Amino acid sequence: MKNRWLIAASAVGIHISIGSVYAWSVVINPLISKFGWERWQISLAFSIAIFFLGMSAATFGHFVESRGPRVSGTLSAVCFGLGVTGAGLAILLKSLPLLYFFYGVLGGIGLGTGYISPVSTLIKWFPDKRGLATGMAIMGFGFAALISSPIMQLLIGKFGIANMFFILGPIYFVIMFCSAQYLAPPPEGWAPAGFHESIASGKRKVKKDLAMLTANESVKTIRFYYLWLMLCINITCGIAILSVASPLAQEVTGMTPIAAAAMVGMMGLFNGLGRIGWSSLSDHLGRPAIWTTFFVIEIAAYFLVPNITSQILFQILLFLIMTCYGGAFASVPAYISDIFGTKQVSAIHGYILTAWATAGVVGPLFVAWVRDTTGSYTKTLYVFAGLFVIALGTSVLMTVNIRQLRAKQHIRR
Repeated sequence: MKNRWLIAASAVGIHISIGSVYAWSVVINPLISKFGWERWQISLAFSIAIFFLGMSAATFGHFVESRGPRVSGTLSAVCFGLGVTGAGLAILLKSLPLLYFFYGVLGGIGLGTGYISPVSTLIKWFPDKRGLATGMAIMGFGFAALISSPIMQLLIGKFGIANMFFILGPIYFVIMFCSAQYLAPPPEGWAPAGFHESIASGKRKVKKDLAMLTANESVKTIRFYYLWLMLCINITCGIAILSVASPLAQEVTGMTPIAAAAMVGMMGLFNGLGRIGWSSLSDHLGRPAIWTTFFVIEIAAYFLVPNITSQILFQILLFLIMTCYGGAFASVPAYISDIFGTKQVSAIHGYILTAWATAGVVGPLFVAWVRDTTGSYTKTLYVFAGLFVIALGTSVLMTVNIRQLRAKQHIRR
């Protein structure tokens, strides 16, 4: 019998490796200095990687379910390890197309496959703590930039950009490959010690899953599109605020570039804390209530930020936004299992993550367009606040839909 906490640690090992993609900004200035490439040309590698993350998650979701987390995790290790190592080769050859292929396409496939590989396994090992389990793994993805950024900077300074990729690629492969080998679903009918007894005695209340659907059945329900839209709006606005946080802080509060850079680093910390904090809380308050709370907080924050002159209050609001941004990522797998069941969680999660691929392209482009059109970042925040009003309305509709279905099920019984 495997230890479920070591299963969770293995999931963290995979996510903390692929999460290094969030440290991509570390290589932008060194590549500009070395080759004179345009900033957008270098950033495009990151955008391609995020796009293929979402697309491969949707494409390989059924593969994860049929072949299991060990095989899919190993595939992720191979693709991501080769993608990072190949990026070093692309830099040696001074080839942007090769960089896009290795880091963007191949690395992106590794990202998407690795992101969803541990999800259904964790949910089955933690029927009593779904939010906590998926939050732990996805927290690793959020915290990865804090770990990877200084390591990448150190390696670039000592060995150069290409060698940095040559060193990290094999390291990521080994960590992910070893982590994948321990991943396995629990035996049929397994439950944590005392789980069924505590339910029978009334000490623990566990809501039955709303349905038990396949991935293809789930996309025929309105709930799938409610959840997709809510996640897409949350990610679009979150990625956009991340991409302009430093210049926004300088524009609105007069913060110095150094102070703004420090704030951006702290945003990564709160992104990670929100993943474990909100997802754990969702085990007690329920996923619909947590997501409704996200949008209420974000509506208020996005309306207030443009008018805040206090640097401390401005940072508090941005940190709060980041916790909600990370919390949605971490709690969505548990939300999926609540409303669609655990039959094909990875496949459904993959379909839902196409929202990430969409947001990864739309968010930064939209905020850049509004900034160029209006000459200010603040107008963008009001637009985002309006989008969160739509997200809040969608969350309410989702809650009503879930209650109606549970009421029908109760009547049938």
